[in-house]
Amino acid sequence: MKRPVRSLSGMVGIAILAALVLVAVFAPLISPGDPLAITARPLLPPLADWAHPLGTDRLGRDLVAGLVHGARTSLAVGLAAAVASLMIGSIIGTLAGFLGGWTDEALMRVTDAFQTVPGFLLALAFVSVAGPSLPVIVLAIALSAWTGPARVARAEVLSLRERDFVASARVIGMHPLEIAFREILPNALPPVLALSSVIVAAAILTEAALSFLGLGDPNRVTWGGMIAEGRAVLRSAPYLSIIPGIALVLAVLGVYLAGEATVERAARRVGHA
Repeated sequence: MKRPVRSLSGMVGIAILAALVLVAVFAPLISPGDPLAITARPLLPPLADWAHPLGTDRLGRDLVAGLVHGARTSLAVGLAAAVASLMIGSIIGTLAGFLGGWTDEALMRVTDAFQTVPGFLLALAFVSVAGPSLPVIVLAIALSAWTGPARVARAEVLSLRERDFVASARVIGMHPLEIAFREILPNALPPVLALSSVIVAAAILTEAALSFLGLGDPNRVTWGGMIAEGRAVLRSAPYLSIIPGIALVLAVLGVYLAGEATVERAARRVGHA
């Protein structure tokens, strides 16, 4: 009885994620021009002017433009941070699991040290020191998210390094690092990649929280910045915070549900095999 419900939730997640991707890709066509430009009178309520169906903010900037260009920022940060954290975690986990000994011990103690600090606080401190910009935000999120992939990769490598194909690679004289990254890592990647949806969703939330606190890229429209902008007029114009807040919730929900559906489908295929 649970399988149809899970399939439905997966389809909903994939639909939301597909819509988010389309909006991000076609943002310049949906809302051409600068999304930070003043286009109408300030605090225009939703549906009051069809040229600005969702209204305008305190400065007269169009909310539709902010939403579609904010989707591009959120998706770019989420994907880039996930790729960076998976790469860092996979490399460290592979080295720790394959080399073992003091290398494993040292790398796992570094991993423990990063895990003792809450991810958002680490990202907050890093951006505060390095300055708010999109590359810095991506790097800050990646530094706070690589520990999970590292531990999963290490566990997989520990189970793979004694297999026959690894022994064969040693016999033919392959370099240890070549064995680790050419023979073992590709086989250890599937469980690591299963974490990508969680990392993307967390990265979108972290970027929004940083922007809400004024640490987002000032040259980019972000949903967190839009929510913070509406905070000052929350009683008189609550839509300024509610609309980007709904978009943020839908994006995170879509990424998470789509990732769960993908993992479930992959596990089902492995079970049938």
